[in-house]
Amino acid sequence: MEKCLDHLTQRASAALAFWGLPEQTPELLKYRENAVFKVRLRDGNPAALRLHRPGYHARAALVSELAWMDDLRKRAIAVPQPLAALDGAFLVALDTPEGATCHADLIGWVEGEPLGETGTPLSRQGRDLPAVFHAIGGEMARMHEAADGFSRPAGFERPAWDVAGLLGDAPFWGRFWDCAALSAQDRIYLSRLREDLSVVLADLAPQLDQGLIHADLVRENVFLRDGSVAFIDFDDCGFGFRLFDLATVLLRNRREPDYPALRAALLSGYEAVRPRLARECRHLPLFLLLRALTYIGWAAARPELPDNIARLNRYVADVRALVEEEGISR
Repeated sequence: MEKCLDHLTQRASAALAFWGLPEQTPELLKYRENAVFKVRLRDGNPAALRLHRPGYHARAALVSELAWMDDLRKRAIAVPQPLAALDGAFLVALDTPEGATCHADLIGWVEGEPLGETGTPLSRQGRDLPAVFHAIGGEMARMHEAADGFSRPAGFERPAWDVAGLLGDAPFWGRFWDCAALSAQDRIYLSRLREDLSVVLADLAPQLDQGLIHADLVRENVFLRDGSVAFIDFDDCGFGFRLFDLATVLLRNRREPDYPALRAALLSGYEAVRPRLARECRHLPLFLLLRALTYIGWAAARPELPDNIARLNRYVADVRALVEEEGISR
């Protein structure tokens, strides 16, 4: 792993030249789907350099992500600002020793602190959490409003979090019902659940608000700053149900002691900006379940994770609990 990280840091250093940045050693912040480094611009301000994992997204999809982020910034939505390279492009290509192409981009730094960390109770020190969730709902609604006004450029390409992208034969985050690491009983349960949900969602889909969504507004991707919020990491943004964004915010907070108040605040903040979603909120339990299923698919596609079996079992238990607690019939 150390050798891999050294190679990534060398690649990040080489990428600096595309933006004319001074010689420096990039600081690795995160390495999962992308390698994210903290770098310094010519004026000394920080920025985030992202090296995209070869093969995860096509070049057109990466260019499209940056185009939408740039448009959101122009509409005063609190997201990172893509920074153009010396040739005017937001995305550059680097050759790798393996012969693959690695794409890189540079985005403006977002000040603040993340809402929290998955698996750790939310911090309440100095925070009015219902007010925070109200702000998240409002900013999400403004993002969706802005998305509806976005004129997509030719060749715009992003994944689909629609019926097929969630429950089809090849969901975007993987076949959650078809994982060899799960017990036969769990695979049968998930297969039957998928069949039932496919019928329900296909029937509901025409009635639901759809469009561009962030699709990964987990705690780590929501930044708090002086009473406002900002959203980072648009790596999984795509076309989908707006309820999916709301469900993503809520899912990992269901065990918080004041979850009902946080849920109410999120929806109130959203509906204050985009009231038409109020009639859809009765379907939110369904989307909590759909979001939970995607995590099984994500883990199933990554058997190399050291805690993968425990993670999968935990995710399946979460799904079973949601079915029972939210009264979702199979």
